[in-house]
Amino acid sequence: MMLSMRTTFPILCSWCLWTVLSLCYGLEFRYHNSVEVEKYLREVSRSYPAFTYRYSIGKSVEGRHLWVLVLGKFPREHRVGIPEFKYVGNMHGNEVVGRVLLLQLIDYLTKGYRSNPFVTRLLDSTRVHILPSMNPDGFESSSRDCMSGYGRYNRNGVDLNRNFPDFFLGEDEESREFEVLAIMDWMKQERFALSANLHGGAVVASYPYDNSNGGNELQEGASVSPDNDVFVHLAKTYSYSHTQMHRGNACSDSNFPHGITNGYQWYKLPGGMQDYNYVWQQCLEITLELSCCKFPPERQLPGFWEANRPALLAYMQQVHLGVKGQVFDGNGNPVQNAVVEVQGRKNLCPFRSGAEGEYYRLLLPGNYTFKVTFPGHETLIETLSVPYGPENFSALKHDFWLQRINASTPAFPTKPCSTRGLQPQDSHSPVLLVTPGLTLLLPLLLLSLLM
Repeated sequence: MMLSMRTTFPILCSWCLWTVLSLCYGLEFRYHNSVEVEKYLREVSRSYPAFTYRYSIGKSVEGRHLWVLVLGKFPREHRVGIPEFKYVGNMHGNEVVGRVLLLQLIDYLTKGYRSNPFVTRLLDSTRVHILPSMNPDGFESSSRDCMSGYGRYNRNGVDLNRNFPDFFLGEDEESREFEVLAIMDWMKQERFALSANLHGGAVVASYPYDNSNGGNELQEGASVSPDNDVFVHLAKTYSYSHTQMHRGNACSDSNFPHGITNGYQWYKLPGGMQDYNYVWQQCLEITLELSCCKFPPERQLPGFWEANRPALLAYMQQVHLGVKGQVFDGNGNPVQNAVVEVQGRKNLCPFRSGAEGEYYRLLLPGNYTFKVTFPGHETLIETLSVPYGPENFSALKHDFWLQRINASTPAFPTKPCSTRGLQPQDSHSPVLLVTPGLTLLLPLLLLSLLM
């Protein structure tokens, strides 16, 4: 027994000292292993219980928890009117910069809440979920090599960013990996409005679609979504808030105008996570490639943090674009599963109201006509003038009130979007192709200088 105590006591003391120093003076810039990440997140949630909460969304193939830390004024539960946001890192186990940046972001947010005005307003108005590592098994098996593929896949040798249901592939019977199922279940529990997943191997912000079935979404080599204008704005928000991404040539073999790219135009990617988020879960997600070298030396990590910190913060603020509110019936009851469409934007899966009749539509400033439908009720059409919400940390608040067609007609909810994909002949109608100017980005650039 004495031998055991002598062996473990120095280890425990060392860990306690590291935790205390991390929480007091800032997280060390290095690659923390999965055990250290788990302990760090636990200590953060214990030290800041009023505005943080740690939970697991599932386990990896080797049984490691996929830990999430949520930060916000109401960390343990969703509140109507407060949008849900998420960052996901380390989807490919050997692409590690995003994992480090998300841990540093947690450190920055926890220390800034109630002392930094921007951080305080952000967390008071947004519920932020951070998953530092989606693929901990891959990380643990990675070799610290700049371009090596070791550790990219999960323990079963599967690329997690090719394993999600893909609307463009038609009937999809592929089995899902544990990590992918965990993400899919997570998104059924939390209705995220905005997201980004962090990768490495390039420096660019990529946006949907990643895939195509050869339909009308194909325009000049790009696979264009109905919300293309919003996605371009989101990608530019990150690239122009980053110290060099907007130049488009951070890596020797790259040339990305404005530091952004349509995913499909870069390369075709079936089964990707960002298309799944957008098409089926009403969550606008982009992919952030953050480093030319996938596993850079630790001495470079502080520089990556300084380059990305303003961009990570500015991007989160964009969750307040557009319109938010609830759908009610004539009796004042929230209506779940009502279709909330914006005319001119025909989404593959219509956006619907969730629990408490809540909806979020991320839109750029302008006038938009909404069409709200639900069985047994009159179709509601309203035109709204949408301001730029992020500067006030709130989208336009607007509720829709439906009227029953016949009081005796039961209002059965419509079926959700099928998990079966489109066949090539079923391509959707043409979509908007609007590229916002830099006028929307100028306030963000000024804001980033003040952070």
